[in-house]
Amino acid sequence: MVVTAFKPAADIQSDTPSFLPLHPTLAHFGTAVHSPGFGTFWRNSLTVTLGAVLLSLVVALLAAFAVGRMRWRGRRAFLLMVFVAQMAPWEALLIPMYVIARDTDMLDRLSMLTLVYFMTTLPFTIVTLRGFLAAIPVELEEAAQVDGCTRPAAFRRVTFPLLAPGLLSTSLFGFITAWNEFAFANTLIIKNQDARTLPVWLSSFSNVFGTDWGATMAASSLFMLPVLVVFLLLQNRVTSGMTAGAVKG
Repeated sequence: MVVTAFKPAADIQSDTPSFLPLHPTLAHFGTAVHSPGFGTFWRNSLTVTLGAVLLSLVVALLAAFAVGRMRWRGRRAFLLMVFVAQMAPWEALLIPMYVIARDTDMLDRLSMLTLVYFMTTLPFTIVTLRGFLAAIPVELEEAAQVDGCTRPAAFRRVTFPLLAPGLLSTSLFGFITAWNEFAFANTLIIKNQDARTLPVWLSSFSNVFGTDWGATMAASSLFMLPVLVVFLLLQNRVTSGMTAGAVKG
């Protein structure tokens, strides 16, 4: 993808293609960056993705604490429901979500897209944070309470800082899920073209005359760059967080 983005159009369509660009060019990146609405769609994707991730982190943290630290009737049934929700194919909800958005006058709104992404990332976030929370000894909170902390204060001052790797890993994978999503964005944003996101914008390089492969590859490279950079910076914490969330508890 990245190599093709630097190739001239003639080299991309050549009968004898080369792996490395013989005459590198930045023209395709210029086409992508200067395409109509590039800045708007970039801002829309960031707004929707960050909003969904922050919402899922807050709700999932409360749910994980309730499941991992408390004993209440229906806890196992709640966990089973979360696991089933995570296994369900979200594409099956595409038409129901469209009907709900239409009937509530929420079509073509980024707030609806944010809620959908929040719903799709929430089960995974709950499961992962619950596993990571179970790996932190409850005795640490009890010791803080003996020293005079209330239960919320003990969680905030002792347990919450230890959850940093789990929070980073779940937020990153939630970010990737929401950032890459295409089907809901393409279905729920119909008339208001200024509310489109980057995955939908990528399809704009295809038209009745064919596909501008150079611009498409350049746009795709720009699209994946933020996630790649963040993942490379946080990969050590993400690995430890995912391992703890998967095997503990």
